[in-house]
Amino acid sequence: MASLIKTHGLEKFYETGYGRTYVLRRIDIEIEQGEFLTFMGPSGAGKSTLLHILGMLDGRWDGEYEFAGHPVHRMKPKQRNALHKEYIGFVFQSYHLLDDLTVYENLEVPLSYRKVKRSERESMVCDVLDRFQIVGKKDLFPSQLSGGQQQLVGVARAVIMSPKVIFADEPTGNLHSGQAREIMELFKQLNREGTTIVQVTHSEENASYGQRIIQLKDGWVTGDERTVGREAEAAAAQG
Repeated sequence: MASLIKTHGLEKFYETGYGRTYVLRRIDIEIEQGEFLTFMGPSGAGKSTLLHILGMLDGRWDGEYEFAGHPVHRMKPKQRNALHKEYIGFVFQSYHLLDDLTVYENLEVPLSYRKVKRSERESMVCDVLDRFQIVGKKDLFPSQLSGGQQQLVGVARAVIMSPKVIFADEPTGNLHSGQAREIMELFKQLNREGTTIVQVTHSEENASYGQRIIQLKDGWVTGDERTVGREAEAAAAQG
């Protein structure tokens, strides 16, 4: 498979009265197109910070980062932003839906950023409403939805532009177990269809949906292992 993400010597630190406080140290990773990868580690390990850098939501770091062959470390903020809009979907733990917009309007927002024509926007939003089985919720506001429904809309918004990769930061952290399974099964299906999934989670259950786990501790990569994954386990059980 082709490499989608490569970092070399990636670091992030904050200047304090006592010198530099590092959040990430010498991160060298490579993620292939089509992988389902999980970052795990204790709180404060740097997982979410790394995800936000890879998702181009954080532009203040040192080192090298290549995304789909583009040297992100050499790009200006405007160029990074354009790359993010074209290739990346991001799912947040706290949903990040716009409270004063309906479900339909929330889904339309990323399309308007890309200057998609109104007629095409309508078709694309209707398709994703149907796919995620939330047609009946399209005129509701986020406050009228359950946590699981809000996260479903968050995932739908992330995939509406058919991104190369979805970055998910503790995507089931605020959901009960049934809702969490629904979201993870959805990620698994998207991955089967070719979307690269990179998630941060504390949940072993969520990690089991992917094929690879990278462990972080105190800003360092401390482990990188392939996992059996749920599909392989199920196949082995049947065999």
